[in-house]
Formats: sequence, structure tokens, C-alpha cells
Amino acid sequence: MTFRASIRIAIIAAAGLSALAGNARSQEAADAIAPEIGTTGPHGFTSPEIRAALEAKAAGKPVEAKNWMVAAANPLAVEAGAKILRAGGSAADAMVAVQTVLGLVEPQSSGLGGGAFLVWYDAATGEITTLDGRETAPMEATPTLFQDGNGEPLKFFDAVVGGRSVGTPGTPMLLEEAWKRWGKVDWPDLFANAIALAENGFEVSPRLAGMIAADAKRLSRFSTTANYFLPGGTPLNAGDRLQNPAYAETLRAIAMGGADAFYSGPIAQAIVDTVRNAEGNPGVLSIKDFETYTVKERPAVCAPYRGHDVCGMGPPSSGALTVGQILGIIENFSLGDPGDTDTWRLIGDASRLAFADRGRYMADSDFVPVPVKGLLDPDYLAERANLIEGDRIDGFGALEEVLPGEPPYDHALLLGDDASIEFPSTSHISIVDADGNVLSMTTTIENGFGSRLMTNGFLLNNELTDFSFRTHAGGWPIANRVEPGKRPRSSMSPTIVLREGKPVLAIGSPGGSRIIGYVAQAIIAHLDWGMDVQRAVSMAHAVNRFGTFDLEEGTVAESLKPALEAMGYKVNVGELNSGLHAIAIRPDGLSGGADPRREGIALGE
Repeated sequence: MTFRASIRIAIIAAAGLSALAGNARSQEAADAIAPEIGTTGPHGFTSPEIRAALEAKAAGKPVEAKNWMVAAANPLAVEAGAKILRAGGSAADAMVAVQTVLGLVEPQSSGLGGGAFLVWYDAATGEITTLDGRETAPMEATPTLFQDGNGEPLKFFDAVVGGRSVGTPGTPMLLEEAWKRWGKVDWPDLFANAIALAENGFEVSPRLAGMIAADAKRLSRFSTTANYFLPGGTPLNAGDRLQNPAYAETLRAIAMGGADAFYSGPIAQAIVDTVRNAEGNPGVLSIKDFETYTVKERPAVCAPYRGHDVCGMGPPSSGALTVGQILGIIENFSLGDPGDTDTWRLIGDASRLAFADRGRYMADSDFVPVPVKGLLDPDYLAERANLIEGDRIDGFGALEEVLPGEPPYDHALLLGDDASIEFPSTSHISIVDADGNVLSMTTTIENGFGSRLMTNGFLLNNELTDFSFRTHAGGWPIANRVEPGKRPRSSMSPTIVLREGKPVLAIGSPGGSRIIGYVAQAIIAHLDWGMDVQRAVSMAHAVNRFGTFDLEEGTVAESLKPALEAMGYKVNVGELNSGLHAIAIRPDGLSGGADPRREGIALGE
């Protein structure tokens, strides 16, 4: 018996899967899904398809396909999704396979211990659906969770590292919810690749090794985490073979019992115990938080731009609203070419105006009324656009804080301005299946390596630090303050762009609050400047959120520095590590691009 077959039998032999099984599939289809053990690694892929995809990215060329495509942050994860699609699976099926492998090979960015937002275009109905798998604050959390005894905000990493920052994970339930709605492949089969890789081992990638070395001090704080990432006290090196049998057992439990196996029983109890017993910084997560967690379907937020509809996730994500505001302000202008400094000044100032509104109005709409329609009202955005005159925002210097506007709304808008911190990590998945369904999902554990707590083979999120550490500003309550059961505001911006009701682009990125700028810029590059998706995701970054222009070091963006400084802007040149993954959908086929700043690829047939 081959190992590949034994993995499938081991999963399916566990009784009780019939309630979770989808349409029965033939043994041939199951074999096509199962992994080829030991044939690939980040340093020497034997698959010609993966090699071709890596070569295309290195050459700055998109990957072309006719039937289906997947783009994500690691070749092993993309390969897992490709096998599902090749065997006739849906984009939702492929996403489960991709996410479970990403949680193994890129654990610092996403996984079972985190949360995600998913945007889905249904080819049969033409409808856009968005699912909110964001983490929730524990029921025992208080608004002063991230304040010291004097009522002052904690330092960021004092809050992050340990149990205090951990929210109830949403990713496992989101995987099952997407599969229940749109899956075609038997649930257990979707875990085969990840289980095999966890048990047999995979090669540590250069990116993972570099991040472990850079974070070794924090990773060493908790024994389980240290033993995995720093065996013998030494950080793992690129090329080391790493096994994770505990993760394989967790996946096998979910394959047998569905998401219930995660949200009840020993896995949930182990998470709660790990959080509440975290030495030096315990948290307040409880079993009750797992019992009451739900994935929520939210109304999609769509904003018009240049004859397209740019659709994404609404509150508690600020992504679609802020991207939509940036594009809505920009639409009032004719943009120059991408080498023009004033073009970037215009995009940057539109972003500053949008971020000012984001800081005041955007939060979990289950707790705070959010003026969604007002923020995207064309007349309101035209008023905001009128503030951009010459080389400045009217009434505000280049270095001055831009104030929020007053969008039309039927509630009093008496809120304080937020200044919460989002550090870049996260991952993004774009998939188009052979039926024309489109999935865009951004997934995260927040900061790199999350809370640094590990149990059952996966890291736990630090998502609660996306809340404001302060409760009030200027005497007014802050919309994004901590409250029990609330979901922290996010910048994740999974996006599907449509024209005349048909999808033309699936895109998203990691990158903390810069995600918004990365996604908006790539959409502008593709729609305004006609760049193919690989050029759009590879393009040098220039981002302005709060007045300072961030320019990507080592790129042509650095050449903007003198002119922007002459306009009065403070300019910071540094690493802007996006992870954009995009698929363009055309009448004649699909075109995929993967961010050269990370290790991912686009793959299709």
C-alpha cells in the first residue's frame, strides 16, 4: 500500500464522516488530490509547473491559464490547491487545502489559530458573498484590557506576547462554512496534503528561517514555541526539514469531526489553558468563547471606479471602505503616468483623507453604527476630493494631521479618533475554479508569529491588539475600543473587481494597515495604467496613510523622495513587504501574478 493511499484510508476510516461528506468521488479523483510525498521543497522543485511559475515571476511575466488558477504565498500550498482544482474541486475546496498547508509552511502569517475574511463570486448566480471569520474578544475582556494600572496604553509587544492578545480563532469555522456552501470534494480529502507534509516534513523556506532568526528572543519565551522553532536553542535554517506531528493530529481531528473538533473538546481546552496560563501575560479566553463563536455573512461593500465595481469585506474590516474611498476620491481626477510625482501626491493625499475617516468611523458594526453608505457617497467623496488642490490638501499642510469628514448618516457621529497599531504579517489567497467561481481571502494571525503561543501544532493569534488600546479620545468613545465579543477592526482587503456584473480581477495582500494602499495601488495600476497583473503586483510601492510618505527602498519609488520633500512631506524609505496575489479574468482565459517580495506563485491550467 502506498503512503498516499494509507493517508486517505487513515482519514476516512475514522467513523462519523458521513455527515460531513459532500458528493462522493471516485478513487481516481482521490488519488489525484493526494500529495506526492518528498518531491518538492522551496529550494528544488521538481514539478515543471511550479518551476515554470517561479521562472515567470522572476521574469516579471504573468502565468496564463484557460480553466482554473490559484495564487498564494508558498508553492507547496499552491500545489495543494492546484491538485484539488485539477481533480474538479471548487475554489472553496482548493482554499481549504491551501490554507491548511499555509498554516504549516508559513505559520508566522496565518493558520488555524487565526482569522480570515472571504469574498466569493458565484458564477451560477452572479452574486457576491462575504464571510467574516474574524476573531472575537473574550467575554471576560474589558475596555482597559491593554492599559496599565495608571490607565495608560501598554507598549505594543508587552501586549502582544502572551495570552492577553489572543482572540477566539475563526479560521477553522470559516473553512467549514465555505465548504458547506460551495464545496464539491469530500471534506476529509481536503486535508491530505497538509497532513502528509506535516508528518513527513517540509523544507524550511528562506523567508520562514529569516523571520525565526529575527524574532528568536520572543519565540524563546514559551517552551512549546521555542522547541519547535528553536530546537536546541538554535533557530531553524533554510533547508532544514521540519516535521509537525501535532499539527497532523489536529488536522486529522478536524477532517474526522469538522470544525466542532476544534471548537469543543481537547483542542479548544488546550487553547484556553495555553492562553490563561501564559507566564507573565495571561489572557481571559474561555471555553464559552469557543461555544458561542460564529462565522457571519456580511453585506458586500462595493465601490464604483472607472466603470467597475470594486467589491470587498465591510466592517469589521476597514479594507473595502477605505480602498473604496481612495478610489472614489481619485475618480474625480485624471491620473498622470506612474512616473509622475504629482500622481503619487494625489494618490497619497486621497489615502490620507480616507485614513482619517477610517480612524474615526470604522469598527465592528455589530457594536458601533458605521456610516457605510455615507462614506462611499459620491457627493461626499467629491467634497473630499475638492480639498486636494495644487500640491496640498486644502487647510492642511503636508505634515499636518488630516481631519475626518462628516459623511451623511442618520446617527450622531460623536466618536473619538483611533490610533491602533497593525504590524504587517498575514497572507492572501486568490482562486478561480473551472466553473468560473472566484474566491479572494485574506487570512492572518496578525503580527508575525502572533502571540508566540503555540499549541496542538499551530500558533495562536494576537488579533486583539488590533483594537484601540485607548477607550476614549477628546472625551468621545473610540469606535474600535475593546468590548466583549467584539471583532477588532482590520485592514485586510480581499477584493473582487467586476465589470458589468462579471469578475475581472481577484486581489488582496498582507501588510498591516498598508494593505489598503497596496491593494488600491495595484487596482489603479491594472485599471488606469493597463499593467498586467504581474507588473501590477510587482510595482514599487509609495504609501501615505497619516502624512508621512513611505517609499519602498531599492526601487524606483526612491526617486520620488526629493520632489515629495520639496512639497513639504516627510519621507521614509524602507522595506514595504506586500504579498499581493492577483488573478485577472478575461474572456479568453486567466492571468495570474504573485508578489516577488514573497515566495508565492500563481499556477493554473
